[in-house]
Amino acid sequence: MAPKKPLCLLSLLLLLLTLLLPQADTRSFVVDRELDRFLLDGAPFRYVSGSLHYFRVPRVLWADRLFKMQMSGLNAVQLYVPWNYHEPEPGVYNFNGSRDLIAFLKEASVANLLVILRPGPYICAEWEMGGLPAWLLRKPNIHLRTSDPDFLAAVDSWFKVLLPKIHPWLYHNGGNIISIQVENEYGSYRACDFDYMKHLAGLFRALLGEEILLFTTDGPQGLKCGSLKGLYTTVDFGPADNMTKIFALQREYEPHGPLVNSEYYTGWLDYWGQNHSTRSITDVTRGLEKMLKLGASVNMYMFHGGTNFGYWNGADEKGHFLPITTSYDYDAPISEAGDVTFKLFALRNVISQFQEIPLGPLPPPSPKMMLGPLTLHLDGYLLDFLHLLCPQGPIHSILPMTFEAVKQDRGFMLYRTYLTQTVFEPTQFWVPNNGIHDRAYVMVDGVFQGVLERNTKRKLFLTGKMGAKLDVLLENMGRLSFGSNYSDFKGLLQAPILGQTILTQWLMFPLKVDKLVKWWFPLQLLKNSRPQTPSGPIFYSTTFPILDSVRDTFLFLPGWTKGQVWINGFNLGRYWTKRGPQQTLYVPRPLLFPRGVLNKITLLELENVPPQPQIQFLDSPILNSTLHKTYIYSLSADTPSNSEPMELSGH
Repeated sequence: MAPKKPLCLLSLLLLLLTLLLPQADTRSFVVDRELDRFLLDGAPFRYVSGSLHYFRVPRVLWADRLFKMQMSGLNAVQLYVPWNYHEPEPGVYNFNGSRDLIAFLKEASVANLLVILRPGPYICAEWEMGGLPAWLLRKPNIHLRTSDPDFLAAVDSWFKVLLPKIHPWLYHNGGNIISIQVENEYGSYRACDFDYMKHLAGLFRALLGEEILLFTTDGPQGLKCGSLKGLYTTVDFGPADNMTKIFALQREYEPHGPLVNSEYYTGWLDYWGQNHSTRSITDVTRGLEKMLKLGASVNMYMFHGGTNFGYWNGADEKGHFLPITTSYDYDAPISEAGDVTFKLFALRNVISQFQEIPLGPLPPPSPKMMLGPLTLHLDGYLLDFLHLLCPQGPIHSILPMTFEAVKQDRGFMLYRTYLTQTVFEPTQFWVPNNGIHDRAYVMVDGVFQGVLERNTKRKLFLTGKMGAKLDVLLENMGRLSFGSNYSDFKGLLQAPILGQTILTQWLMFPLKVDKLVKWWFPLQLLKNSRPQTPSGPIFYSTTFPILDSVRDTFLFLPGWTKGQVWINGFNLGRYWTKRGPQQTLYVPRPLLFPRGVLNKITLLELENVPPQPQIQFLDSPILNSTLHKTYIYSLSADTPSNSEPMELSGH
């Protein structure tokens, strides 16, 4: 029989270690209402945080961005969780790759950053439909962000998957999540449904427990409907706003406790067709310093903006429909490409006056790459690929159906009908009640006729013989993420009218463009006779090697009009060279293949191809240009250029 003495000694040692090591149940993050502050593990604490959205940054770059935030003096990172990014279909969940939320929390922990989590269900974030899944609109009468039973059932189902995943990561459980926001700026929404907010608060408590700090965030006009007893009320505002007045409003709802600005705006978003937004370094730093002198906790929105890859951009409704650009640079302290800026150094200097910042230099800007010009080659018109874009065949309906009705959440859908009589004279073609959502590319017998656009361009004039094929390609430009935030259905919302005739008998082709680009190209098609100047929806592509080291770069598309672009099958996002302000698309180096492997770029140009179908990769972005004239940048001093530069406009 083995002696018992060593076992007793071992047990005593384990007991001693257990007593000495910090325990999860001793960890706490609470509001000290007596002294108007937070307490972290019983000690006074103030967070200086920054927003970063994991869904706008490739996973392999998370650690780099978080490290730069930590080196800037931040002690927390704030992030949203977009429901539609993780539940693409009801009951189908995706937490892999760049959707791996837990992996991001781990990276934040490695960077020694606490986490302020904002899981919604609505997040705004200038993200497609504010993070709500488009499949909710398959029930056309649903009332979003209310106590509508259909909406609550979907929310409950989602949170019963999400919240148990994050439960181990709550601070008192040993994780790094110190607080969780309920909903998002709900006071800015028209519904003002307190039963809905109470339901969410109860759901969060039931799934996460009583210890985690739950809070709300609203602008000064939204506190009445956005705040709720039992949830800590915080505010958001930017450098130009009246700080004293807004914090006084917070005090009306939270007489005791810390002052908190949950979104202090370091920059602003961009809309297609408007100027690139900026916020001056002086204004941003002055505002931060004032808040820190007041003892406030602050989150800077954004600290690193990132990119709206694919079709993920949202849109606003401010008198008319305003889709948001692919770049979400936001004029943030860390640029879209992950480089530290003068704004970051200025903010770091302010933070250093109030708390210790890490020693050591910040990384220099990553090296960038220039390449090209490269000439693209015609693959074929979109209509030539219809059998591959919609292999299951079309859906027939007397009246056109919306994207949501045919379960096409994003991208493009082709509507087709045939003229029932000859139209000899140019005749008005239009859709009643602003029923183009959002942009329509019209073709008669394959010949491009022009564009209809939500709110702005509402009619074309067409001719055609009886039996002529009328094709209308509809582009979803991103669902509303703020503004009125009503159910933003996409497609042809009403039957088009040609002259006095309501057009019926429609075929709908939901298009799988991304699958075509990724799996079917390159394809050899029989080339039909086409006009010498290509126009209308058309695919172009080319391959290219990278002979030196692979580096970040910026895709420049001079002379192209509007479309979508893919790099090695990855949907980089929308370009709209003709409208601006964004002229280049950020290409992160992980998307490119190294020496010895050909890279492929594919464009779906929706309107007009330039006389020279060329693209270039530049070593710096162009985010602040509304296009009047374009030219190919000369990459060599030996290459003469008589072209005139584009005219810049902006703040």
